Amino acid sequence: MNTRTYGQFCGLARALEMIGERWSLLVVRDLVLGPKRFTELQRGLPKIPASILSSRLNELERSGVVHRRVLPELDAAVVYELTEYGGELDQIVLQLGLWGARSLNEKSTQGVFTLDSAILSLYTTFRPDEARGVQVAYELHYGDMIVHALVDDGALKVGEGPYSDADIVIVPKGQVMLKLLKGELNAAEAVGQGHIHIEGPAEHLHTFTRMFHVPAAPEPTDGFGIY
Repeated sequence: MNTRTYGQFCGLARALEMIGERWSLLVVRDLVLGPKRFTELQRGLPKIPASILSSRLNELERSGVVHRRVLPELDAAVVYELTEYGGELDQIVLQLGLWGARSLNEKSTQGVFTLDSAILSLYTTFRPDEARGVQVAYELHYGDMIVHALVDDGALKVGEGPYSDADIVIVPKGQVMLKLLKGELNAAEAVGQGHIHIEGPAEHLHTFTRMFHVPAAPEPTDGFGIY
């Protein structure tokens, strides 16, 4: 367990002691999608030094959030995965991600956008109530990365790679997806202005913007707390 504590008898303080260190919650984020080898975690966190990643994994193991398992294959590779206790963080991670996404802007998009981030962004912004009665398969291209999203009557399944039976293929240019999800650009404008190329009925893109959404962030205040 991390020896640094807040010295408070408080559940939130304890949670931050367990997963609040730099990089820890991003390690959890990437493990939400399933077990990963050390090298796979490095690829998803390209700026983390190997020594720090090793340290964070050890801390998460000692806290009961993560455990390692040897695969039953010939190479006997070791993977890291969330424990049952750690797995309870999945919805917390998604909700925190959505909260943070409200403050993303074009400057924020200069950072690395990984495959796991692409997959989790769809789970994070999905609105099940808007997907009731909808059955549609999307294929999304982010540069060299391709993911697919299958919507089935309010349920969502996202995976890596193309989908042969996709109802629509969406190829955004630049960082237009953020504007689309935040409602700063509608589907017709995105296609008409050449920001997005689609293969399939345009109505599916409109439906996409209804089912996947980032709420607007509140306007900043003057900091004086006067209302």
